[in-house]
Amino acid sequence: MKRDVAIKKNLTKLEAVMWSIALPGFAQLLTGNLVKGILFVLLEFLVNVNSNFNKGIMYSFLGETEKAMHVLDYQWLMFYPCLYMFAMWDAYRSVMPEEEKITFLPFAFSAYFVTVGLMISPKVKLFGLFPGPVFLPMLFVIPGVLTGFLIRKILLKFYYD
Repeated sequence: MKRDVAIKKNLTKLEAVMWSIALPGFAQLLTGNLVKGILFVLLEFLVNVNSNFNKGIMYSFLGETEKAMHVLDYQWLMFYPCLYMFAMWDAYRSVMPEEEKITFLPFAFSAYFVTVGLMISPKVKLFGLFPGPVFLPMLFVIPGVLTGFLIRKILLKFYYD
């Protein structure tokens, strides 16, 4: 019986991003970038465990956002947005056509905005509700992506034409 040593799969851009959303490093593993994939998975695990992120997610989805705020270690959790978005961009970059330019901007701006959302999350209420350290940063992905795409569009129009 023949065994494959490494799986190398051609992913679409959407597949690469979706596998990275599931867990940073999965897309890299699927495309055969084993060292990078294992590194991203280990880093995600390290940050996740040390920040108590899963407990924070669980409490947030149970509606206990105050409790989520108190179980999280923000010093560790602050690494998560950049790690998460960089792994996602790396997965996207590995399958994108070469002619695509400055595709990192939506990912980078999302990382910036999510980090800011995380930092201000203990103080923010929306419509009298406390979204907490999980849901507020998730909401900050939206302006991050939009800002990144807008700046990319402007740069492509005026700088790369």
